[in-house]
Amino acid sequence: MNGAVGYAVFFFPQALEVLGDLIKPYLVEQPGGPHLLCSEIDTGGVFTEMTLTGKNAEGKDVQIEVMVPSTMIRMIVSAQSDATIGFGKR
Repeated sequence: MNGAVGYAVFFFPQALEVLGDLIKPYLVEQPGGPHLLCSEIDTGGVFTEMTLTGKNAEGKDVQIEVMVPSTMIRMIVSAQSDATIGFGKR
């Protein structure tokens, strides 16, 4: 993926409601809707495995793995290096 940082994973509204407060710290809010920005993703099973970059208590980058049932995912989009999704002005 030239210049890409990973994937934006969008969920069905019902999935976000079920996941509730557990998923909120990892969501990115943009005009296209809340989603996870992942550096890696594996859709090869009943659960979709996603790797995100987060910060620990000391502010250092850490790799976080999140797994959700694949049926919760509405759409996966390749994200470019500027981490914006959609057809906005450049």
